[in-house]
Amino acid sequence: MTRIVAGTAGGHRIDVPRSGTRPTSERVREALFARLLEHYGIVEGARVLDLCAGSGALGLEAASRGADDVTLVDSARSAVAVCQRNIRSLGLKGVRAVSAKATTFLKGATGAPVDLVLIDPPYDLSEADLTMMLTALARSIDPWLAPGAVVVVERSFRSPEPTWPKRLERFSDKRYGESVLWFAEPAPMPDAPGTG
Repeated sequence: MTRIVAGTAGGHRIDVPRSGTRPTSERVREALFARLLEHYGIVEGARVLDLCAGSGALGLEAASRGADDVTLVDSARSAVAVCQRNIRSLGLKGVRAVSAKATTFLKGATGAPVDLVLIDPPYDLSEADLTMMLTALARSIDPWLAPGAVVVVERSFRSPEPTWPKRLERFSDKRYGESVLWFAEPAPMPDAPGTG
């Protein structure tokens, strides 16, 4: 059984796709959101992207805890259908589910930049595919990331550290059992030549 840990929907059960997903455990979600709230103050009022969303547990947890705008993205139609059911059953406002590959979605128009990106891909996603996803996320033209945004990548502790594109900089990591959470932020960019 998977539940929302805290916030307005705290304690409510959510559905999980029958196969192909590995929802982030309640223990890891609780630790992640405690860190995001207490150390970075980033969830309340935030615009959030949940990539490789699966059941939507991460993004729904963010919405339950006060995020204003949450987009759940998954390539599996069955997962998107589960996300849509969870959105309806929890009654959370400002949450939508999109059926798309994460990298393809990130190559599209951004709208307003986001404050928090949660990426929990299948553990068997290749490092090259994860790098493509992060590179698309960190683009400079029509950027996805707001200044001070936080990007969280969950991987198996057996996986290497993600290869960060030059516009993303890791600032922390934390292991919880089989999972490692990697935290990154937009890297400061040098002034263009001839300025300053």
